[in-house]
Amino acid sequence: MKQVPYTEMENSTATKLTLITKRSIHRPQEKFISLAHLLNVPYLIDCFQELNKNKAAGIDGKRAEHYTDEIIKQEIAQTVAKMKAKKYKPKPVRRVYIPKSGNKHRPLGIPTVIDKTIQLGIKKILEAIFEPHFLNFSYGFRPNKNCHQALKAVYRMIMTKPVNWIIDVDIKEFFDNVDHHWLIKCLNQKIKDPNFRSIIIKFLKAGVMEQGKYYEVDKGTPQGGVLSPMLANIYLHYVLDLWFETRETKQIKGYTEIIRYADDFIIGAQTKQEAEQILKDLKERLQKFNLKLSKERIIEFGRYAQENSRNRGKRKPDTFDFLGLTHYCTKSRKGNFLIRAKTSHKRMRKKLKELNQWLKAIRNMVKAEEIWKILSAKLRGHYNYYGISGNSRSIQIYYYHTLRLTFKWMNRRSQKQSFNWPKFTEYLKRYPLPKPALVYNMYDIW
Repeated sequence: MKQVPYTEMENSTATKLTLITKRSIHRPQEKFISLAHLLNVPYLIDCFQELNKNKAAGIDGKRAEHYTDEIIKQEIAQTVAKMKAKKYKPKPVRRVYIPKSGNKHRPLGIPTVIDKTIQLGIKKILEAIFEPHFLNFSYGFRPNKNCHQALKAVYRMIMTKPVNWIIDVDIKEFFDNVDHHWLIKCLNQKIKDPNFRSIIIKFLKAGVMEQGKYYEVDKGTPQGGVLSPMLANIYLHYVLDLWFETRETKQIKGYTEIIRYADDFIIGAQTKQEAEQILKDLKERLQKFNLKLSKERIIEFGRYAQENSRNRGKRKPDTFDFLGLTHYCTKSRKGNFLIRAKTSHKRMRKKLKELNQWLKAIRNMVKAEEIWKILSAKLRGHYNYYGISGNSRSIQIYYYHTLRLTFKWMNRRSQKQSFNWPKFTEYLKRYPLPKPALVYNMYDIW
């Protein structure tokens, strides 16, 4: 048989990643002992090309568009040489804060472009190894999985399974409290290459720059980096998912199911007693890994919740929020039980506040035509996420408030009022903004 010579394409890192995935599937107990060499110059240049060019700069003040083809090749070649000599050291991330509900702020760590490129390279290698082993109820930051599939899984679980109680919890500041010792142990389940593992550890220990001051870190994976979601999924796979699938479901006699999107998850249970037991076991499990719950509650939810609530003197059964939507019990036109979801009040307030701030900031910076173009994209993005079955009223409300805010700030582009409301509605007829639309069918589960 004639031997076919290796071509450059066959020997590329992308091809090797495909082979790694196959090997990970067919030899699940085997560990990978040689990975660092995959972080070569051609592969990392490809990773750089995949980066979002509009992202914020790291501590060096450079964004991806600041690099010419020649400069990025030189920078990556120098970085690869440092990694081979074991002298590569990621720069600290630049800490910024984004607002959360309740006047709180979420810290983000922004890496430099070069470090972000290396992180993407590592992330793709980790994905090739670990992704085949992640469980089906995990939906966050995974290929071919998304938030709408997670939401549909919630609907399917409650509508078709004997789930009568929901365990609604939040892990307290999960990304800031990931234990590095346990995370390395999770990586060790599949990786035996000390050089590759060392690079990951260096990213974890790189530290933070805030207002010109450096801070060391001994725990957490900074949100804002490309690698952080992948590390979080690996961590929660071993800490939560496998534990629930192989242990908790075995000792609970009734039906139970977990649905997770990154660190956001809910658990369904058949009886209240079993829900209480699961919550107790969950807290003990998380405590072992130095994690705590910031919110914990058990609510009755399902086809009997409305009747039981009325019997207890409550007007309506409890609701729960998951992925920005409030899930509640209702009935169809034929009187059958139905679960529906609407944009949560917190998320609605946050989105409108962000829109108001954006319109205020941009009103005098660009032409009205450009504002209309960006505003149209924002509305379509909102409908693409929140435009699910049964949520028409919420997206109508968002559209209405968008018009009111736009009318308000367009009239403040100069001292003289540009529009009254009738003229504004006439302008909208000539230059319409996207109307509310439902784009995702939640009820198609069979």
